[in-house]
Amino acid sequence: MRRQYFLGIDLGSSSVKASLVDAETGKCAATTFYPEHEAPIIAVKSGWAEQDTDMWWENCKLCIKKVKEMANASAEDIKAIGISYQMHGLVCVDKDMKALRPAIIWCDSRAVPYGERAFNDLGADRCLGHLLNSPGNFTAAKLAWVKENEPELFSKIYKFMLPGDFIAMKLSGTINTTASGLSEGILWDFKERKTADFVLDYYGIDRKLVADIVPTFSVQCEVSAEAAAETGLQEGTPISYRAGPAKQRTEPQRVQSWRNSLNGRHIRSGIWRVGKSGIRQEKPGKHLRTRELHSRDGPSRRVALYQRNWNSQRLDKAQHRTGRNFIH
Repeated sequence: MRRQYFLGIDLGSSSVKASLVDAETGKCAATTFYPEHEAPIIAVKSGWAEQDTDMWWENCKLCIKKVKEMANASAEDIKAIGISYQMHGLVCVDKDMKALRPAIIWCDSRAVPYGERAFNDLGADRCLGHLLNSPGNFTAAKLAWVKENEPELFSKIYKFMLPGDFIAMKLSGTINTTASGLSEGILWDFKERKTADFVLDYYGIDRKLVADIVPTFSVQCEVSAEAAAETGLQEGTPISYRAGPAKQRTEPQRVQSWRNSLNGRHIRSGIWRVGKSGIRQEKPGKHLRTRELHSRDGPSRRVALYQRNWNSQRLDKAQHRTGRNFIH
């Protein structure tokens, strides 16, 4: 009896990775990545970061072919596919499902002012109460940048999506998203349990550009006949793509994490507000200070710290996590 496998695909910014996992034992039978050297990032201007979506797809196909060869697996041996991916990116496609421009990826910071303006105009209470986050430098703000700076291209957009959505689309010929995916782009209203229409309205983005919403924990699509021919997979193989990398969290978990940290032993508990200067207590005491934290995942933010830690050149792990969880 032939072994059966699950195929895992991880779309990263440095490479596409793929692994075949034995469905019975859970052990990895084969793993690989492409390109062999770090994938190029297009930086036309300082702070910009884009990647060619065709490069993603070509590397994805190379990975699938390689792991099948390594495990001596046939198309029929692969019973399901899971996709994880780099977060917060923006892919825009036309009606023919062709990318209209390179993807604006997670580390691109051009949309920071768009998110900050939205946060100030919509209000901290509304954003944190409904979105559980600031619009920040996430997918919605990136799309607003395209709308304002590339209006002709924007008019051709049929759907916008995340990087993982794009790979799923290439494998299935179907464009879907989930509440989890929309929350990642700061476009899910947790209080109303629906698309954050007030964010779309603020940015002037038509709701028809949002992909069809399917359940987060489900089979979200299946391998199409066209993709089967391109990849050597079996038509109809089920696909799910909301696992995400290890660092990915849902918005409620993320917000609860920094709330818990704020009320922990390193941060004075009390009533906190998020404003232009960062997270601050409404009535700060004499021990309250702020310190700027820098992260590879986005722009710097300020986090309130005790004065006794102010002179420390190194933040301990708990304080570092506080900063990372808020801005990531």
